[in-house]
Amino acid sequence: MTDKTGWWRSAAIYQVYIRSFADGNGDGVGDLAGVRARLDHLADLGIDAIWFTPWYPSPMDDGGYDVADFRDIEPLFGTLAEAEDLIAEAHARGIRVIIDIVPNHCSDEHRWFQAALEAGPGSPERQRFWFRPGRGPDGSEPPNNWKSRFGGSAWTRVADGEWYLHLYSSRQPDFNWDNPEIRTEFEDVLRFWFDRGVDGFRIDVADGLVKDPRLPDVDEGDETPFSDMEGLHEIYRSWRKIADSYAGERVLVGEMWLPDMSRAARYLRRDELHSAFNFDFLVCPWEAPRFRDVISRTLRAHDEVGAPAAWVLSNHDVTRHVTRYGRQGDTGFSFANRLHELPVDLSLGTQRARAAALLTLALPGGLYVYQGEELGLWEVLDIADDLRQDPVWARTNGADPGRDGCRVPIPWSGDEPPFGFGSGDAWLPQPEEWKAYTASAEAADPESMLSLYRDGLRLRRDLPTGELEWLSLGDDVLAFRIGTGFTFALNFSAAPVPLPSGEVLLASGPVDAQLPTDTAVWLRS
Repeated sequence: MTDKTGWWRSAAIYQVYIRSFADGNGDGVGDLAGVRARLDHLADLGIDAIWFTPWYPSPMDDGGYDVADFRDIEPLFGTLAEAEDLIAEAHARGIRVIIDIVPNHCSDEHRWFQAALEAGPGSPERQRFWFRPGRGPDGSEPPNNWKSRFGGSAWTRVADGEWYLHLYSSRQPDFNWDNPEIRTEFEDVLRFWFDRGVDGFRIDVADGLVKDPRLPDVDEGDETPFSDMEGLHEIYRSWRKIADSYAGERVLVGEMWLPDMSRAARYLRRDELHSAFNFDFLVCPWEAPRFRDVISRTLRAHDEVGAPAAWVLSNHDVTRHVTRYGRQGDTGFSFANRLHELPVDLSLGTQRARAAALLTLALPGGLYVYQGEELGLWEVLDIADDLRQDPVWARTNGADPGRDGCRVPIPWSGDEPPFGFGSGDAWLPQPEEWKAYTASAEAADPESMLSLYRDGLRLRRDLPTGELEWLSLGDDVLAFRIGTGFTFALNFSAAPVPLPSGEVLLASGPVDAQLPTDTAVWLRS
């Protein structure tokens, strides 16, 4: 296939957060055995690929994104042999496998960081990271004023007086990508997993690997010395050559929270990454003009580099969109304030989430489905403080509730926790109300969220391709046509509007001659 027909250009990719997907051995933690037992759920859903969050050995300070060994499997999850079997079993069902790679940092238990601590200042081992002397007469002040994205300083002092950089948890030291050893190491890691059959990588913090070696102080909110640095493009061009050297269209997907979409699109040129998450779409408030603007800007920026857009509503880092869309107030998302104190109408949020699902499934490009999204799960806001595990909670002294609420294990069957997740208590508690949201309950209900996703993913395969043409049905109605035979409409206004002409293929709620508020429809025209 050519770049214009690659599978990844229109793929529906399902995100599995392994700890919370399915527990195969009864220890309360999801694992590879659990995933293997539930592969048929994903095949029946109709997805094209699975993206696995990190499955590597890890102390789990940051849910596995603190990697201790990039060439093995976390024992809580299983073994390398099981991972290879899982890849083969997914492929047998026509499902590709994408795994996380975490090149910005590692765990403080990684052998290289342990060697750096032991070797001392000025050693080659420390050149793999960002060790620096402190400021002030006795070196007791951090080397600069950078802040961790998890709260507090981005620097931690070690016993011999030097400081090391960590843009996230203090247990996640940043690699120094100016060191050729780092580049060689990760190229080898790519090959290690490609050789085992993985179809691609989701690159964590893809915009942050390269730092300004001067390590200058920054103004509040300024990330220019450690985000979107020009040297990144050389790295990803080398990675693309490796991916292209393997058969079967292996892909590279970037996670980049950049304020300028045109800057992000530069990473999607034909010799760099294949695609990147569209976070502007994810954070968009529930307003028709805002969605129209984001969609237009996205398609324009991606068209300029010949890349497909990748639409996403939720993931393991953000408040679930049923909760966001059900808020009385701001319905967008920001890491600066998760707005968990705002009242939430889950019925309203669910209605809007159903409409948003049809919007996402209808747009040109690829899309991501976060586990549990297809069941209509919401953010769990009342987790007891002593059960929270996200380092964001601890580093902000509880000011930020963190991400545990979107990581609660998903329900599969039964009337009480753990709802078929496993045979023992789940590592985070599930709401009793989820008994009506289990996969088995929803599979039997043709009006459920699961049935909507199954129908949408099935019908999506036959939707026409082509340019998106906006239709004028009112400022608060988002409507477009693709090709000559497909019309989409979503009514954001407070009152019903006339239903566009055509045969109804799928609707997020009941429709007749009118399209109700917060309802979306697909039409064959």
